[in-house]
Amino acid sequence: MTVQKLAPGVWGVLATPLTADGSGVDTASLTRQVEHYVRIGATGLTALGVFGEAARLTPDERSTVVRTVAAAAGDLPLVVGLSALDVEAACAEAANVLDALDRPPAGLMVQVASPDPDAVVEQMTTVAERTGQGIVVQDYPVVSGVSIAADDLVAAVRRIPAAVAVKSESSPSPPAVATLAAGLDVPVFGGLGGTGLLDELAVGSAGAMTGFSVPEGLIACVSAFRDGGFAAAREVWRDYLPLVNFEFQARIALALRKHSLVHRGLIDTPAVRPPAAPAPQALLPVLLEHLRRTPHALGVAS
Repeated sequence: MTVQKLAPGVWGVLATPLTADGSGVDTASLTRQVEHYVRIGATGLTALGVFGEAARLTPDERSTVVRTVAAAAGDLPLVVGLSALDVEAACAEAANVLDALDRPPAGLMVQVASPDPDAVVEQMTTVAERTGQGIVVQDYPVVSGVSIAADDLVAAVRRIPAAVAVKSESSPSPPAVATLAAGLDVPVFGGLGGTGLLDELAVGSAGAMTGFSVPEGLIACVSAFRDGGFAAAREVWRDYLPLVNFEFQARIALALRKHSLVHRGLIDTPAVRPPAAPAPQALLPVLLEHLRRTPHALGVAS
């Protein structure tokens, strides 16, 4: 198996827009969202991530998502997330989505399912061998319920030939990213809505792979860090941080981000599926105030 490491930069994690009643995937809105990422110069896209509500979609809906994204993305590379922690279930998910693609993905994103490095190696290698695809190793304890020490994750990833990147979302993320970036020769990306982006870049991350609703800010920050270092990136990023923090509120983060995307004209409805909670009405005017004060947030799509 020949795999290629992910390019550094910003890999946008796509929301899965739903119809107003939440019963189906809104493919027109999904296409519009993808086209926006293409237009603003994202490095790549990630479909069926946690922000994409992949665990709440049916197999047919997952196929619809990846088919729609691939059709709209042009040459932009695509990472596809797998929700299942069980290897057999993850391979079944992979077979379903790979059948919907007309080109290989840049990688399959697989969540770490054990704190034991040996078990992680076996898990990731099995998925890679069964699917023939590179693997983005995702460490997201809040979602998976599994916590692995950063040093143990380094030891595991070093033994996974199919690894093309690590997505580190173990909070606090900067110390974990620092350990991973220092110990690995594959790129390490931060997530968590961009809440630790600047500090992650400072300790060696390759960029961001997350679902912030104004990805122009992610791209601007990563580009500024590449060209001018910490000071330049901090100057750019501070205008986006209030919205980053506002959107990343426990239990309602997904709904808040979808409302942001509606305001931006990128999707039609903010519908989410349980157990995600809808956004409290009292916060919606506050969200609009944040958007009005965030560069590029409004007036970008019709």
